[in-house]
Amino acid sequence: MTPTEAMEEAARIVGGKAALATLLEISAPTVSQWCSGSRPVPAERALQIETATSGQVRREALCPSFPWKEAAA
Repeated sequence: MTPTEAMEEAARIVGGKAALATLLEISAPTVSQWCSGSRPVPAERALQIETATSGQVRREALCPSFPWKEAAA
């Protein structure tokens, strides 16, 4: 799953891009930019999205360039 696919899935799970933006307390255009791939999902937001989707969308799928295993150590 690509980061854009993961973002689209996260938005679908929570009820849409606007709903995800509201949950994260950010602007809807930011979520749209993440969904389109024009901006990467920051690691901090990837964690929040993973929580918002009850783990159905994993942080690694949203932000694959972040060293998640090293951060957990």
